[in-house]
Amino acid sequence: MTVSSADAASTERDLTAPVRIARDLIRCPSVTPEEGGALAFLAELLEGAGFEVHRVTFQTPGTPDVENLFARYGRGHPHVAFAGHTDVVPPGEETSWTHAPFSGEIADGVLYGRGAVDMKGGVAAFAAAAIDFIADAGETFPGAISFLITGDEEGPAVNGTVRLMEWCRARGERFDACIVGEPTNPQTLGDAIKVGRRGSLSGTLTVKGKQGHVAYPHLAENPVPGLLRLCAALDGLHLDDGNERFQPSNLEIVGIDTGNPAFNVIPEKVGARFNVRFNDTWTRESLARHIEAAIREAAGNTVGYELVFREDGSDSFLTNDTALIGALSAAVAAETGRQPELSTGGGTSDARFIKNYCPVVEFGLVGQTMHQIDERVALADLETLAAIYRRFLSDYFKAG
Repeated sequence: MTVSSADAASTERDLTAPVRIARDLIRCPSVTPEEGGALAFLAELLEGAGFEVHRVTFQTPGTPDVENLFARYGRGHPHVAFAGHTDVVPPGEETSWTHAPFSGEIADGVLYGRGAVDMKGGVAAFAAAAIDFIADAGETFPGAISFLITGDEEGPAVNGTVRLMEWCRARGERFDACIVGEPTNPQTLGDAIKVGRRGSLSGTLTVKGKQGHVAYPHLAENPVPGLLRLCAALDGLHLDDGNERFQPSNLEIVGIDTGNPAFNVIPEKVGARFNVRFNDTWTRESLARHIEAAIREAAGNTVGYELVFREDGSDSFLTNDTALIGALSAAVAAETGRQPELSTGGGTSDARFIKNYCPVVEFGLVGQTMHQIDERVALADLETLAAIYRRFLSDYFKAG
């Protein structure tokens, strides 16, 4: 079947703003840490709507340089920020995709592509909503709307949001509220708003022995049994039962490695990696002390070990801003007919950095296909999400 240029132009006109923006963003191959044209596209779009736009690159030794974007419209308060990322995870085997991962193809009312839900779709929805709101508000708009867009949320998260927030503070930017557009809904748009997150703490446990031949164990010292004893202590550690705000904390052993491919060699050392997702019963410091005590007791005087905690952890947080949560919940209910759950479940996001600067919540698309082959989003969900953000802006600034 041949599609004429007139038919293509007609189809283009039929696409709504959030769908067009999401499609064009998906067509930018912005796999972390590559900008891929995504920030350039957003900059042009937002500048055309009257935003003051800055593209800033941060460097840290040992990590890739990352470009980020800050855009602002208006100089007053309330000052609402929308935060997100345009970087995406690699597509995997591209021939396994029904539609090429960076084609932004639309079929049967669904937009396909890497980042469709995580989270170029969310960025597109809040960009479309903000541009439409500003066009209606005109020059009398008394507040401010900003965009905080990073290029390394899917990577080390070193040269992205954490540095961009520092840069904003140095400029004198002060935010009253922030919505992160991550895909927060487990099943259906309107299911959940994330109002907090559990903390994260990672550690490495190493036991050293003496390498030797398995046929002569008296000439060697096998570190594996000692590590297994310590891992059993970690695995059996009861942390808490959760509370009305958060689910229980959980510790998971995620890797054990001897670096030994041979069957006839006792390894010199063996290590285990673990991660804890913890609620507000703990801080990183108190949790680390608790784990250290459990390991020390299990080791006794017979197992020598080294326990090291990574420095890139985060504490739990809970947002209690009634104006922000109330306006967003009301907008979700009005546009979807659902009363969203106020959730603190799931993993971490860049909200863990933003919480130090202003109240922050997360609300975006349904996350069922994120990071998968054939990542996709229904066009209707993109349009509804944009409508939710648009209604939120109207209600929030009216109240403010």
